[in-house]
Amino acid sequence: MSQIESLFATRLYRAALAEFGKALDTGELESSCLSVAYDDEAGQEWCEKHGYPGYTSYASLDDLPWRFPIFKGLVKVLDKHVAAFVKDLQFDLDGKKVKLDSLWINILPTGGLHTSHLHPHSVISGTTYVTMPKGTSAIKFEDPRSALMMAAPLRQAEARRELRNFIYVAPEVGEVLLWESWLRHEVPMNMADEERISVSFNYGWG
Repeated sequence: MSQIESLFATRLYRAALAEFGKALDTGELESSCLSVAYDDEAGQEWCEKHGYPGYTSYASLDDLPWRFPIFKGLVKVLDKHVAAFVKDLQFDLDGKKVKLDSLWINILPTGGLHTSHLHPHSVISGTTYVTMPKGTSAIKFEDPRSALMMAAPLRQAEARRELRNFIYVAPEVGEVLLWESWLRHEVPMNMADEERISVSFNYGWG
């Protein structure tokens, strides 16, 4: 009798931030993100110089939890979600910890996009969603085997989810997504009339 099994898994963690305690005030988080973007001249200059659509604090600020209490509270919640995901992944941490090493704001305007990328030098990456206007972009994950498929035919349009080359996930405000940092992902063009605001982060090991 023939047998077919899946040999390897790519894990994606999805949960409400409020799963571990009191919900954060998304209105305060949104206004904090917009305030940072307005005041961060270095970040604005970096975005303009590099043709980055909208705004990101990735290259300019590394102390958001110190600047705004709402981000300090966010990190405390994220630590719990990441700990749950690390447990699921069954990592052998060898007595070391997986801990936050970067946290940044993303504001994606109409027509803006984030091209395909991964997060080197990190273990866990993720995003929590502050505003997701109707019709805005889902996050798109790429099968990590894609570069090795070479002459393989395309998948059928209705292929099972775990067999597809790309998976789109449309999170809601107040949710957090976590994935291993080697997983390539992108945000297609924002077709909504409003800004899409998120906060992304990386956790390292050591």
